[in-house]
Amino acid sequence: MKFKATKKEMTQIFRDTGKVIPVTVVDVIDDIEYEKILENSKVNISGRTIGRGFAGGVKRYGFKGGPKTHGQSDRHRAVGSVGAGTSPGRVFKGKRLPGHYGNVIKTLLGVTVVAVDKKNKQIIVSGSVPGSRKNVLTIEINENES
Repeated sequence: MKFKATKKEMTQIFRDTGKVIPVTVVDVIDDIEYEKILENSKVNISGRTIGRGFAGGVKRYGFKGGPKTHGQSDRHRAVGSVGAGTSPGRVFKGKRLPGHYGNVIKTLLGVTVVAVDKKNKQIIVSGSVPGSRKNVLTIEINENES
């Protein structure tokens, strides 16, 4: 069963044992049967990530960057070498270079449902989900898991 929801906010839940669980509160848009959503069941959540525009190698892939001294005046955040010389004479496909970062659809598999609030039409899931607040999400309940 699939349904639409929006990301509301992130917060924390404190258990009696003293354990802190980071959670995301999700507002359900569609009319659904809440009986199918059980606590501790697993769901798949899809959403569009936050777009970051054109990003360099340090931001996009976590590259270390170049040395800050020894004559390096403008190469602090450069990606470095991009390939061999005359042979093969090209840059291989898949080379991690600067470019568009974010604004793609990501799916998180096996996210745990911590609580269900039928009155406020909310579901609380563990961890973070893709996108910013008010981002539209698609939640799929695995019928086999519930």
